[in-house]
Amino acid sequence: MSEGRAIKIAITAMGGQGGGVLSSWIVKLGERAGYIAQSTSVPGVAQRTGATVYYVEFFPKAAAEKAGKQPVLALMPAAGDVDIVIAAEFMEAGRALLREFVSERTTLIASSHRDYAISEKISLGDGRRETSRLREIAKDTAGRFIEADMAASATDAGAVISSVLFGALAGSGALPISRDVFEETIKAGGRAVDANMSGFASGYDIASTTPKPARKTATWSAGDRAAPAVQPLLDRMHAEIPVEVHDIVREGLKRCVDFQDIQYGHEYLDALKDIVALDKAHGDGRSFQLTKLTAKHLALWMTYDDAVRVADLKTRASRFARFREDVKAEDGQVVTVSEYMHPRVEEVCDLLPPSLARGIINGKYRRKLLGALLGEGKRVPTTKLRGFLLLSGVAGLRFLRRGSYRFALEKERAAQWLALIKQYAPHDYDFTWEVAAMQRLIKGYGDTHARGLANYGRITARLEEIFAQPNPAQTLAALRDAALKDEKGAALDAMLSSLSPSLQAAE
Repeated sequence: MSEGRAIKIAITAMGGQGGGVLSSWIVKLGERAGYIAQSTSVPGVAQRTGATVYYVEFFPKAAAEKAGKQPVLALMPAAGDVDIVIAAEFMEAGRALLREFVSERTTLIASSHRDYAISEKISLGDGRRETSRLREIAKDTAGRFIEADMAASATDAGAVISSVLFGALAGSGALPISRDVFEETIKAGGRAVDANMSGFASGYDIASTTPKPARKTATWSAGDRAAPAVQPLLDRMHAEIPVEVHDIVREGLKRCVDFQDIQYGHEYLDALKDIVALDKAHGDGRSFQLTKLTAKHLALWMTYDDAVRVADLKTRASRFARFREDVKAEDGQVVTVSEYMHPRVEEVCDLLPPSLARGIINGKYRRKLLGALLGEGKRVPTTKLRGFLLLSGVAGLRFLRRGSYRFALEKERAAQWLALIKQYAPHDYDFTWEVAAMQRLIKGYGDTHARGLANYGRITARLEEIFAQPNPAQTLAALRDAALKDEKGAALDAMLSSLSPSLQAAE
């Protein structure tokens, strides 16, 4: 564990399994070992108190004192950003996997026993869920997977399962804290000390004797080797990008390669290198939060929705299979799908060379002529040959994209956004994070995209004045949220008009 970053621990448990006791022990453990500790929980509403996520973060007190300020700790675990996951029941491990808490950086500690759900119990036959596939996924996904029937161990020790899980945490070595400090934490509680110490010892033995796996090779998706053409991208990611960001960057690479080609994936990594350097210089132990956010939104920006992408997505075999599943079509039944298509002048110009596209967009009569040729919206039956071939032909125009008007435009916009991130990162990390989050405004297709882009432009044009506000990060976040509230921009107008006189004057 790095001394300059938070340690993140998620506990998933059902009511009555001692998750609250375990999280309390972990908080006291961290404080005893010289960390600033924070704990939160979100209880469920089902049987007993339902399935609950307890979340604990540690931050080195010495690092905070050296920096002269308190760390900002998260309230809930984020996908791909959890160091340790502890599951008090095996399907709780599955829930953690489903929510993407588990990644190659995660130590997953899980009890293999089952507390069956109501849906499993009421089945007329054997309604129990199969766990073998879940076990395979856990092994493939987690950096280290520690599994045993810890409920049985607790029973044998005359203890509760939380003490066995606490012992397994100590024995895993996932925390840089000695066994003595763990044991002192239990003793300081003063309740059922002998039984809890017995359960702790059992859990410690389980985890400490579980062999550590060899370092995993990079894979394109869980359980599958990457294609030879793609593997160099993953090798480069592992060499240049911090492990904390790998899960997000991997998804970004998938998206970029699917959108265009392998070279486009390299361009994505090229852009992220500078952000990683900024995060190392100014992140102050924040686990590359700026890089994570930038990686996510850069991938979205680089894989914008144009006619080629829309046509490609609408003609994929997986989409037709999903339609059949949704309507529960039986073998031999015919399912018909019609797409409503109404391309705008701008969407046609997106694929044209820049000079030709600008001539049409800015030329009054040319624009009208193209609009007349496009006509009204039409229904295209993609389950019939003529409709499928039409959209497949559009999807095949990917080779034109790099020389198109839209590609050049989006490349320039993304570069300007990255330049803003680089401009503000040395001065205010939190404000820079909000600048990166501004890409959320740009989404969708057609009019939706145009509205979001217009709001993005209105706000970013005022960044210098927003930065001069008393709480610039909070102000920028409020402006972004206002822009997302309504299509007409009334909330954004109201927010802008309520700002300090310096910003109003610019309006």
